[in-house]
Amino acid sequence: MALGCNRFQKDSAVLAIVLACVLCAPCAARYSRPHRYEAQLESAAAAEEEQWFIQRLDHFNGAETRVWKQRYFVNDTFYRPGGPVFLMIGGEGPANPAWMQYGTWLLYAQKLGALCLLLEHRFYGKSHPTEDLSTENLRFLSSRQALADLAHFRTVTAATRGLTNSKWVAFGGSYPGSLAAWFRLKYPHLVHASVATSAPVHATVNFPEYLEVVWRSLAAENPECPLVVKKASDTLGERLNDPKTYDNITKDFRLCSKLQIQSKMDSAYLLESLAGNFMDVVQYNEDNRAFEGVVGTNITIKVLCSVMLDSSLGEPYDRYAAVARLMQSTFSQACINTQYKSYIQDMSNTSWSGPEAGGGRQWVYQTCTEFGFYQSTDSPNQPFSGFPLHYHLQQCADIYNLSTSLDDAIQQTNEEYGGYDIRTTRIVFPNGSIDPWHALGVTQDITSDLLAVFIEGTAHCANMYPARAEDLPQLSLARDHIFILLQKWLAE
Repeated sequence: MALGCNRFQKDSAVLAIVLACVLCAPCAARYSRPHRYEAQLESAAAAEEEQWFIQRLDHFNGAETRVWKQRYFVNDTFYRPGGPVFLMIGGEGPANPAWMQYGTWLLYAQKLGALCLLLEHRFYGKSHPTEDLSTENLRFLSSRQALADLAHFRTVTAATRGLTNSKWVAFGGSYPGSLAAWFRLKYPHLVHASVATSAPVHATVNFPEYLEVVWRSLAAENPECPLVVKKASDTLGERLNDPKTYDNITKDFRLCSKLQIQSKMDSAYLLESLAGNFMDVVQYNEDNRAFEGVVGTNITIKVLCSVMLDSSLGEPYDRYAAVARLMQSTFSQACINTQYKSYIQDMSNTSWSGPEAGGGRQWVYQTCTEFGFYQSTDSPNQPFSGFPLHYHLQQCADIYNLSTSLDDAIQQTNEEYGGYDIRTTRIVFPNGSIDPWHALGVTQDITSDLLAVFIEGTAHCANMYPARAEDLPQLSLARDHIFILLQKWLAE
């Protein structure tokens, strides 16, 4: 997010600062946590004409003949005959057509004469392969099926548009970044090169390193900042053990109903919800995301640390509550619902019009069956407490009635794609040092044409967003370096 707030006022009702938490593929806002701060926005780019592709339901069962309509978008403004085809891969949210008008990839397309396509991921946005989101139907939701979707789309589109001899380049950020890399790995005859930005290529059940990077990113702003956050989080955790404090907690954090802690899952859900305020800001710190239709782009690590270090607001606990109220004011929310039971009820709704059909139900299913990626508090080197691995695994059982043992599924994913040890050619892996997801990505060159671009001081998918005057010089150099690689690879 492009963020930059000058000051924090004690009366949070005055504030109209907004944090972006929408799932705008191809670089989604977050992975496994619930989306209580989703903004329901229509981008100005929504007028972009959507098109539809007849896709197979199951690519790995020849006896399955069912098909469905997959949404995609086209920008042929820069295309020159003989030029390459750029395929932007959608991810765990609706495909945002704003990417057909903005983004670094379009500058590359203009210079290289590329046709630009954006394909929405199955089961997200308007791409509905089945009549509902039942667990039975979600068996058709996987990265493997998504890659086969890309392969079939590429093959048919190349044939119908006369692009069979064109060189195709895959682009993606975050989970779609992983898909971009894996598309090149699994279908090298169909895609010539890939730009896999902020791509977590290594599946892991437990991902405590995420919060370790959050600590380091906060400390880079001010070494005291994560220490105060930890003290506040610890204080809240202690108070949750005393029911006499519940009325004050309800008031301090503006909960929608009186706090009730009936299980460890209830307390974990509350603690994760509040920690999420910091996790989201760190992940997208100063990314230039306004073009996506994301509301407000001015809450940064600097803003959060200024609040947490402002002793005039009270003790660290009080400042932590002030951050929570800031976020609520941001989204014009009178209160927040932190009841685990309500969350499970919403996530268990299988209707396409359900409260988590925008991506929450689908993505958590993918974490339960393929990736894990659970951002637990199991490491001592991070600022939060109270949402251990068990809390995340239990959701797999509570929502989908799946096993809480993911080890075999994670092993299968890394066997399928290679994890950190991916072996193919012509992929560049850009990552930002502030982005917690770089811990599961490729941050050092593997070979001379499996290259890492590690950008100090930048966050999630920073290189994908439109350039601006205040960009760090190393970010500008990274964009230029990626373009030079594309030039070189397209000449091969």
